[in-house]
Amino acid sequence: MEPTTLTTARLILRPFTEQDVEALETACQDPDIARWIPIPDPYTRKDAEDFALRASADGWREDTMYNFGVFTKTGALVGSMGLVRLAHLRTPDRQAELGYWTAAPQRRKGYTAEAGREVCRWAFTELGTERLEWVAEVGNEASRGVARRLGFVMEGTQRARIVHRGTRRDAWIAALLPTDLGMRMDKPYLPAR
Repeated sequence: MEPTTLTTARLILRPFTEQDVEALETACQDPDIARWIPIPDPYTRKDAEDFALRASADGWREDTMYNFGVFTKTGALVGSMGLVRLAHLRTPDRQAELGYWTAAPQRRKGYTAEAGREVCRWAFTELGTERLEWVAEVGNEASRGVARRLGFVMEGTQRARIVHRGTRRDAWIAALLPTDLGMRMDKPYLPAR
């Protein structure tokens, strides 16, 4: 897919470029990001270059990950947000997973939820996604708070779902459907009673 740029009232969501490498490297020095997100630790300039210029670009080109750098309208890095597990979009399941992190100076401003609403809208309207999942290690309350603000419905805890720093860990999982946002879903949905 061709890389896409999305905008909100306060934000620009676009693919990372070479100009973003320094800000990306700086943001990923935060131990809270390394605690919850599977990034290299320590995080070097080469890691930032690899993510911004290779992994993210390859994801768009190969339809494996649609990752956005999230920026204020003045150009400050807010964080990273994207859709992963995109192979499921090409099956009758039409699912993807939303992931994100927020740079420390930009937290508690509502930016991540604002960006997330736009990415979810885009996934449902432009990609035809019928189910978005959110997965995070148990205990990541900040990420869960954003997911809830986006309308994700908590579905439970999955044992040993994720591997982080070489250890299997339990994870929370939640889902968002187009109908949760008042949008139409192509396939009928028959909820359990």
